[in-house]
Amino acid sequence: MKSEIHNATASPLGVILLPGGANVAVWSAHATHISFCVFDANDNEVSCTPLAGRQNDVHFAFIDGVKAGTKYGLRAEGPWQPEAGLLFDQSKVLLDPYAKQIDRAFTYDARLGEKGFDSAALIPKAVVLDELQDLPLRHLHEPRFIYELQVKSFTKLHPEVPEHQRGTVSALAHPSVISHLKKIGVDTIELMPITAWIDERHLRPLGLSNAWGYNPVSFFALDPQLAPGGIPELRNTVAALHAEGFNVTLDLVFNHSGESDVFGPTLSFRGLDNCSYYRYINGQLINDTGCGNTFALDRPHMVQMVVDSLRHWVLKCGIDGFRFDLATIMGRRDDGFDSYAPLLLAIESDPVLSTRIMIAEPWDVGPGGYQLGNFPPRWLEWNDRYRDDVRRFWRGDANSTNSMATRITGSSDVFQRKNRVTKSVNFLSAHDGFTLRDVTQFRVKDNFANGENNRDGKSDEVTCVGRDIRALLATLFLSRGVIMLTAGDEFGRTQKGNNNAYAQDNEITWLDWKNADQALINYVSTLAGLRKAIPMFVDPVFLSANPTGSEVKSFWFGADGKPFDWSDGPQDFLGLMLSNNEKRVALVINRAENLLQFPLMAQTGHRWLVQFDSASPVVKSVGSVSVFEELVKLK
Repeated sequence: MKSEIHNATASPLGVILLPGGANVAVWSAHATHISFCVFDANDNEVSCTPLAGRQNDVHFAFIDGVKAGTKYGLRAEGPWQPEAGLLFDQSKVLLDPYAKQIDRAFTYDARLGEKGFDSAALIPKAVVLDELQDLPLRHLHEPRFIYELQVKSFTKLHPEVPEHQRGTVSALAHPSVISHLKKIGVDTIELMPITAWIDERHLRPLGLSNAWGYNPVSFFALDPQLAPGGIPELRNTVAALHAEGFNVTLDLVFNHSGESDVFGPTLSFRGLDNCSYYRYINGQLINDTGCGNTFALDRPHMVQMVVDSLRHWVLKCGIDGFRFDLATIMGRRDDGFDSYAPLLLAIESDPVLSTRIMIAEPWDVGPGGYQLGNFPPRWLEWNDRYRDDVRRFWRGDANSTNSMATRITGSSDVFQRKNRVTKSVNFLSAHDGFTLRDVTQFRVKDNFANGENNRDGKSDEVTCVGRDIRALLATLFLSRGVIMLTAGDEFGRTQKGNNNAYAQDNEITWLDWKNADQALINYVSTLAGLRKAIPMFVDPVFLSANPTGSEVKSFWFGADGKPFDWSDGPQDFLGLMLSNNEKRVALVINRAENLLQFPLMAQTGHRWLVQFDSASPVVKSVGSVSVFEELVKLK
């Protein structure tokens, strides 16, 4: 193939089809030459054309004959100076960071990291695509109930989904799936990573593979295992879910890549310009992620790539927003976290992205990595304090009642300094950690199936063995702010005590639909209805100490109906009465084994109707959550 400079441009990056060929542009500050290499249907390399133009750090050329369906990779030349973080190796075929499709999934092979070994036969090839027209921006509704799911495990064993669809993105649009999500009241679906990833190098010898996708190679290309139909499959599925009223968000991993540490494979970024894409200090690769490397997301070319990726998912696929794994990395500079870091500012100033849902997992493992409450004011944030404090209360920990009250009313201690509404994503379990059922059944993890002698996973995870999962679910659904449930927790899924099941692409993580607890599903459906019927409980606006006008008035009370004594040591009873100009409602949380009379009956002189009680009429429960409504219209 022939390269022409006078027809080429340095922007946009990636491969852009034009009449007669394509414009190709790749960023690298330290490469001396980058070549565009074409492969045939049998994976044979048929040409390798230099990108002869260079503008600043962008290598570019117009290449004749490139068309939709062309398979290609990149090769980069430059210095081999490991002490400076420069690892150029022309024998390595590299994935274009802007590739929108690959021809097969990545498979780990130790030779991918060997200097001088030609990786052409081992590496997936990028596939050139026709440019899709932008979709119109959809008007979003605020998330209130997020449902986190892993695409494969969610439908792999679903009996109503056709076998050829199970475990794929397209299965999410099946009527049986939509019916279930609507029944339990979901309004926002959060897809765990679906971009191309690679297994960690230690998994294959153990006979395991990555089940979650948090080891990415690409920011743009879908993993063919989950979306064999590529972008059209995702685009059509999202459209079908939109038609049913759901928001659809993606969990994206911008904090690290599957190229891992210095012993990892060379797949893309490492071969194109290792020390520019990743964070290095004094010649050392920084590992603020616990995964071997950390992207330098404060650098202009990285900011541009992340913003381009996010806009791609929104404009080409219709995605409504994003949850960011280890999101503290997005605000990291060499000297620590910055709420006004370039990437965060770029997202908030972008006319498209500033209108979409943004959710941070507000921590990483680097210095000062815990940043709950410090993201831009409109961002939602995963609230692990909610998870742990609510579990501690139900476990029966001394002096946990005060924290419980703060968490179920929106965590004002964390979020009120920036907002009048909470930005807390309240959750009791997530993909990472025990399932909700296992929280009530296991005191310690059982991760032996992961092949690491139970060393992996969190060893001090808070559990509340013996407590009623119904009471935990009721606490979640009756908390102020956004709630999140992980797929399967609504029907009592178990991972048999494994609290780090990332490597269990098998029945441990695949949802067992045939044995789902239908009674628990119906119970969750009831909770979702209650959440909508009594918005005073779940309104994200913080309760005011001195309410005025139409603001909701609150009154905390104890087991005697009198004002709650916040200094009175361990207490099993917590009551909250809320009132507006229309009615009064009360939430009663009792973790004691004995059932208590509703204490406000005598205090108010009015009758109260039990609207809801988590205690099962057929199963003995320890503790309960109840809702009462006063049978008098207030004047």
